Amino acid sequence: MHSQPHPNTQRQMETIVLYPSPGRGHLISMVELGKLILNHHPSLSISIHILVTTPPIHLGSTAPYIASVSATIPSITFHHLPTPSPPLDPTSFPSLEALLFEHLNLTNPHVHNSLLSISQSSSPIRAFIIDVFCTTALKVSTSLHIPTYYFFTSSTSCLALFLYLQTIHKNTTKSFKDLNTTLLHIPGLPPIPASHMPEPTLDRTKESYSSFMDSSTNLPKSAGIIVNSFDSLEPRILEVVSDGLCVLDGPTSPIFCIGPLIASNNQSGGEVHQCLKWLDKQPSKSVVFLCFGSLGLFSKDQLKEIAVGLERSGQRFLWVVRSPPTQDQSKYFSPPPDPDLDSLLPDGFLDRTKERGLVVKQWAPQVAVLGHEAVAGFVTHCGWNSVLESVCAGVPMVAWPLYAEQRFNKIMLVEELKLALPMNEAEEGGLVC
Repeated sequence: MHSQPHPNTQRQMETIVLYPSPGRGHLISMVELGKLILNHHPSLSISIHILVTTPPIHLGSTAPYIASVSATIPSITFHHLPTPSPPLDPTSFPSLEALLFEHLNLTNPHVHNSLLSISQSSSPIRAFIIDVFCTTALKVSTSLHIPTYYFFTSSTSCLALFLYLQTIHKNTTKSFKDLNTTLLHIPGLPPIPASHMPEPTLDRTKESYSSFMDSSTNLPKSAGIIVNSFDSLEPRILEVVSDGLCVLDGPTSPIFCIGPLIASNNQSGGEVHQCLKWLDKQPSKSVVFLCFGSLGLFSKDQLKEIAVGLERSGQRFLWVVRSPPTQDQSKYFSPPPDPDLDSLLPDGFLDRTKERGLVVKQWAPQVAVLGHEAVAGFVTHCGWNSVLESVCAGVPMVAWPLYAEQRFNKIMLVEELKLALPMNEAEEGGLVC
């Protein structure tokens, strides 16, 4: 006679699949979301599967990070999707966004196969969570009758903008780049100059504009929208979006603000970065931190001007410097070389400022830096992850937007949230005056 197991000892495994767009930053955000799901209901038995695509360009290695997560969190499994064949030629695309949208569109058959395989090898998939770049995967999951949610990694304010994009498109035939300083009135937001709309949407004749329009159309069709923000940061805007005031027709999907979702520690290799050791020697609240993200590149002339400004300021500083963007189209999407500081910065700058400043090449552990007692301010490109990291650390910001939706973020940080001071910007070329 076989004994029957107690009903509470057998729990069905709940399967959730996450699908980030290419790039380390997107992957880390999805992994953090996976951790949150696992920790939110520890009594449940949940298996997280993450679909990983190989980007068509170099966006930084993710292999060490994936290996670390796999070794420490057995409930998270990574599935590497095959690269679309034939591979895309990055130089034939007008922008990074257009390249990524096409890459992800061609990856859909592999997404379909992976979802089927996961469903057959485990319990039915309870939720499929995709980010905005992966919007074409919605038709794949819908065909398989899998509830699909969007993970919106920017602000609730930016979500309001994207949802309202259909209405703006209907009300004008002009591109945002041609409207220039015309103010756009979006429910819940301060007036937005058309030129400050997200960069891929500025020209309505471009493929990237059409792709983001597809996202705007598909967001309300999902089972829900998960936003990396929190109620007390954007309460008025969250209410407006939840009430459906930004959608052209029909209801808005349920909105779930689950932020601030940031990596607790972005140190690498377990060693303390040199910049943290340097910060340990600085007075409390004395250092200005300058960092502009992995894609935030400046010309040689602009780097020299930043150096001149830092030297004249007399302030202590920690500055992350990357090589200027290449003028060689064939190398445009290749990893940048380490910067040659001696040739990029003014003669003698490093020596003259060595007692109060530190220049770091390529990368710094931003979360750890912002959390350090010595840091008093953050000059940032206004990427949303950086904004959240600064808010959580209680560090005031100087907004210096460079690309993507960052000019829009600057408007929100300065005028709506009152968390940043703006950097003056020339009308032509974006150089700081």
